[in-house]
Amino acid sequence: MSRRAASPVRGLLPLAVLLVVWEVAGDATSPFFPTPATWAPALAALWSTGVLAPAIAETLRTLLLGFAVAVALGAVLGAVIGAIGAADRALNPSLEFARAIPPAAMVPIATLLLGFDETMKVTMVGLAAGWPVLLSTRTGMRTLHHTLLDTARTLRLGHADRVSKVVAPALLPSVLLGVRVAAPIAVAITLLVEILTQVGGVGALIAQAQRTFQPARVYVLILVAGVISLCVNTAVGALESRLSRHHTPA
Repeated sequence: MSRRAASPVRGLLPLAVLLVVWEVAGDATSPFFPTPATWAPALAALWSTGVLAPAIAETLRTLLLGFAVAVALGAVLGAVIGAIGAADRALNPSLEFARAIPPAAMVPIATLLLGFDETMKVTMVGLAAGWPVLLSTRTGMRTLHHTLLDTARTLRLGHADRVSKVVAPALLPSVLLGVRVAAPIAVAITLLVEILTQVGGVGALIAQAQRTFQPARVYVLILVAGVISLCVNTAVGALESRLSRHHTPA
């Protein structure tokens, strides 16, 4: 196993130690903290009844669609706002205010406007996770070296070529930084919206298990959510490393 691949595994060692201590010192009959050994039957029951796999699939679908919306909108809007100085100064207070609004506070408004469906979930994830990408891209655009733009004008590149061959490569590190920050936010918001609205997914199963007083099921579903988050962050980190390596001059 390579050092890069082993890093996430080493990071799970404290969690493994905690689970072992919990198992040894805990009480399997506790209504609040059942031992990890009781989680396996709960997981098996969820799988055998056919509710876990569709829930994971729905959570991943919402997460990936919302994350794609966040990256696309954040990168485009961040580049446009950062490129126009007057717009950047005028919108800065509004952007800071909107960024400070807790996503949970926006869920009731989203459900009123969009209803209880997949569109609402994707919209909430896209809006909440788009801020890091937008702000990072905006900062990258504001600090873009004027020499690059002057070179593009000297070469008489068209607008499309200027964006694709000069601006986009120069902004790539800023966009990737925002994407890395946005990934865990997208996971958290996906689960939060599902828990609050109970519109499908792993979050809805967590809310149902909590409401019906099934603590072992709650904990094992939280563990499943953690695995999803770990996989997403690992994939984003690998993509970032690959793109950064190709972007870095030899």
